[in-house]
Amino acid sequence: MNSGSKSLQIIVWGSMVLTIVGIAVAYMIKGGGRQRSAPSGIELRQDGAGSGTLPVLFEVPDFSLTNQTGKTIGRADLSGKVWIADIIFSRCAGPCPEMTRRMAELQAAISPQSPVSFVTLTTDPLHDTPPVLLAYSRRYAAQAGRWHFLTGTPKQIADLAIGGLKLTVLDKEAAKQVDPNDLFIHSTIFVVVDKKGRARAVIESDEPAMRVKALGVIQRLLEEQ
Repeated sequence: MNSGSKSLQIIVWGSMVLTIVGIAVAYMIKGGGRQRSAPSGIELRQDGAGSGTLPVLFEVPDFSLTNQTGKTIGRADLSGKVWIADIIFSRCAGPCPEMTRRMAELQAAISPQSPVSFVTLTTDPLHDTPPVLLAYSRRYAAQAGRWHFLTGTPKQIADLAIGGLKLTVLDKEAAKQVDPNDLFIHSTIFVVVDKKGRARAVIESDEPAMRVKALGVIQRLLEEQ
């Protein structure tokens, strides 16, 4: 394990101790190189429209990270937009490619004129520099200015991923790695954030109804004043 990974692990564990206590947004079940999380209990009809007001799960704090084009992105840049966030790393040997493919499906399903953004954090910031993330984003036809692949220091990533979005990321023990790129255990959920920077839904990225649920939640949040 290199020094960057050790520092990220220390930051993550420390952040988890401070943030996980009392948070009942989702429960985590570890397995298969990923960290799974149950949806947040939001009941949606089959058309994804649902009923009633979505609960406010938590507020996402301000942050300052760098996207794949080298632009600094903070919470203010997403103000007034609904956004959906996840966490991956570019050399992932597990669920990341499928997660990114499904995020790309959501991007394709929503008009570019709609105030909706996509945010993908990296668990591997020492490797995933802006040029690396730019190449990765192009594999999925990510639209610059609309889908941000964010990197920064390990602490900055941990502050937003763990403290801000209540995601999980841990170094994977060497004995449990199936190949040299099997480096992290991380959440596989999508977090949907409203126009005021508040998390309103948590959806499993790999559940069959993900697309319908996510589009339904996004539409409801767009309609809010």
